[in-house]
Amino acid sequence: MRARKVLVATLAVLVAATSTAGAATIDNRHDSFAGRFDRPQHGFAPPSTRLRDGDPSEVGLDPQPIRAAEQFLKSWTQPDASGHPHFSGAVGLLAHDGMVVDRYAVGKALRYADAKGTELPADQQVPMRDDTIFDMASISKLFTSIAALQLADQGKLDVNAPVVRYLPEFGVNGKQDVTVLQLLTHTSGFDADPSPSLWAGYPDIPSRRKAILDSPLKNAPGSTYLYSDLNMLTLGLLVEKLSGKPLDQVVHDRITAPLGMVDTGYNPPASKLNRVAATEFETTPPRGLVRGQVHDENAWSLGGVAGHAGIFSTAGDLAVLCQAILNGGSYRGHRILAPDTVTKMLTNYNQRFPGDEHGLGFELDQPWYMGALASPVSAGHTGFTGTTLVIDPESRSFALLLTNRVHPTRTWGSINTARQVWATSLAKAMAVRPMQGPNAWYSGLGNNGTATLSTRPLPAGGLLSVSFAAFVDTEGPSDPLQVESSTDGVNWQPVPLRAWGPGAPSGEVSALSGHGHRAWWKVSAHVPASAVTSIRWRYSTDANYSGRGVSVDSVKVTERGRVVLDGERNPAELTPSGWELSAR
Repeated sequence: MRARKVLVATLAVLVAATSTAGAATIDNRHDSFAGRFDRPQHGFAPPSTRLRDGDPSEVGLDPQPIRAAEQFLKSWTQPDASGHPHFSGAVGLLAHDGMVVDRYAVGKALRYADAKGTELPADQQVPMRDDTIFDMASISKLFTSIAALQLADQGKLDVNAPVVRYLPEFGVNGKQDVTVLQLLTHTSGFDADPSPSLWAGYPDIPSRRKAILDSPLKNAPGSTYLYSDLNMLTLGLLVEKLSGKPLDQVVHDRITAPLGMVDTGYNPPASKLNRVAATEFETTPPRGLVRGQVHDENAWSLGGVAGHAGIFSTAGDLAVLCQAILNGGSYRGHRILAPDTVTKMLTNYNQRFPGDEHGLGFELDQPWYMGALASPVSAGHTGFTGTTLVIDPESRSFALLLTNRVHPTRTWGSINTARQVWATSLAKAMAVRPMQGPNAWYSGLGNNGTATLSTRPLPAGGLLSVSFAAFVDTEGPSDPLQVESSTDGVNWQPVPLRAWGPGAPSGEVSALSGHGHRAWWKVSAHVPASAVTSIRWRYSTDANYSGRGVSVDSVKVTERGRVVLDGERNPAELTPSGWELSAR
């Protein structure tokens, strides 16, 4: 609950940062799509797109939401009521339209001496830097997925084929029908983790590799979504079998070296240890402070190289990978995937499992860490150590947040609020331009909020016709925009609505909700007039997650063609609570 309150407060800061005063300083580029949340792009960026550093305003972004999110990350490196911070340190990177608009490092890469949180002497602590190397944990799964899909591009792998075609020894314990696609989408039927764990249950690497192949299923193949390390452990062995090379060599030769990701790979060399963020102080197994070795115990027991974990990387290197995905599989002239294959990575294959959308490798549309960048086409992944990667193809943007949240222990709680805030800052930095005139009414509530925009009392008469424009980007039906009428200003009744535009609901509806369509709708309603009638727009949010927010513009109320309220010409006729006039 405390984390939710913090998120609400922080999102309120982000909303305030998008006021018209801040918007006045924005220098928009000639590209009408740059900096626009309401101008979704389709298709990939030009393959020639290269990352460059610049100021947010150079691509039409408002820097204030980003700066507010930086301060939030900084606050989470400080002890709170629990006596400890949420994470020792963080590195964040935001990019839009080929420009890295923020690199932010805060806190410490090394801070603690033991699992109790005893701080090292100040001269032994190591600050975070832009080029700090992090244990990526499960973001490693993306590299394994790409390596497998490269084999598909080469005609060596059919993702629809059963795994036993390539790994005959896999076909035990009822697994003969499991397909490669089911491994990639976590619908194979595997349990979440190997049981017993590889590191504790088997004496050596050969026996651990055999245990992966022997693992039984928990569910029938294709019947259930269950996120499982065994899927990617198996896929890693498959990549090795078909390529004839160890997984770490495949990833280096076919992904990181072509893309110039010089700090990305397994088992970082000792020469880079001073740049590696520490993770947990482990007593079981008795590894002590883990730094420079993979945190995941099963990957550690396999020599640090595994399909589900083991990759170390920096924010800068991951940015290159993200841009390669946005470019359709290439960067700086080096192609790692065919464009059609990248499309498959960004296509939902889990329609049967709503809420668990998944492409071939990427998770899709997960607001719990994607925040307001979440949409049906937004892709990403997280890692247990505190890492987050979010790609938003429709704005050609990405958000990276790397933390060492398990340093010195994994028990200090969730960082999902920080993940949401960081990605949401980029969404709120983008503009939603008014449909008409210089401003529109905007509300960007956090969780558990209500905002109202009310008319003055309207004169008695016949049927009132209401028209307005609405931009609705919310979590979904649980965060609705409703229009209500009242004859006494106390008791309110819903007004049926009709909307037109991309993603708009069909027919008459009682509320508007939209997630990921990013388009203005034209809306109309009819209100029977009484002695005195007031109309209001009410936007409310539930306890979990929220989108970029809601904008209302071009409000007009007429009676038999006679205008009785024109909110565009006279905004003062509307009384806001939780709304503000905004140029973006």
